[in-house]
Amino acid sequence: MIRITCTSCQKPLSLDETKLPMREVGFPCPVCKAKLTVDRREFEAEGTPPQAAAQTKAADSPAPGADGDDDDHENDFGSKALIVGSDHAGVRQAAKLMGYLPVYHAEPPRAREFFNQEIPQVVFLIPSQLTAPPLESFAPIIGVIPSDRRRSFFILVADGLRTLDGNAAFLYGVNLVVAAKDVGQLPQIFREAYTVHERSYASMNAVIRERQLA
Repeated sequence: MIRITCTSCQKPLSLDETKLPMREVGFPCPVCKAKLTVDRREFEAEGTPPQAAAQTKAADSPAPGADGDDDDHENDFGSKALIVGSDHAGVRQAAKLMGYLPVYHAEPPRAREFFNQEIPQVVFLIPSQLTAPPLESFAPIIGVIPSDRRRSFFILVADGLRTLDGNAAFLYGVNLVVAAKDVGQLPQIFREAYTVHERSYASMNAVIRERQLA
């Protein structure tokens, strides 16, 4: 664990450095909401004590939204929801209500690069126009290796779908399909579908963990 101090309110904070990516990340102070940044590469490469490195990168800044929240959370520290294809304000809002930081990439190849770096817990696929399966334009992100796919929950959002249609989800290679008109109920739909998903994969995940420990 590394310890930093918010330079705005002086609140001591602890971070698990093993969960920090090798780049600068930002996150709000849980007390005053000032934005703090830390770069794991600096204190590892230079041998700088973590406390000093983090504090020199911490900066006073307005709370998110004070000067306009641009919704760009790619470099923020926290669980991410990757949005691929068409941008969608409703999906961004739903991701936040689900407890994730939305990150948007229009192009599937670039989205795959981000996916391989972060392994976001949720991936939204939003085609500009739904086509028959498979979604060939989304192949770069849909085709990530199976072991990584199991660590994320893929949601296809589009007109022309019936929410919770299991057959469509299977054909499109995703965990959940949601009609665009139902995006407002997405957090509740996700919670119910994710619970079923976790229950279904519980036995398989237990076997994988046992093999890893063997």
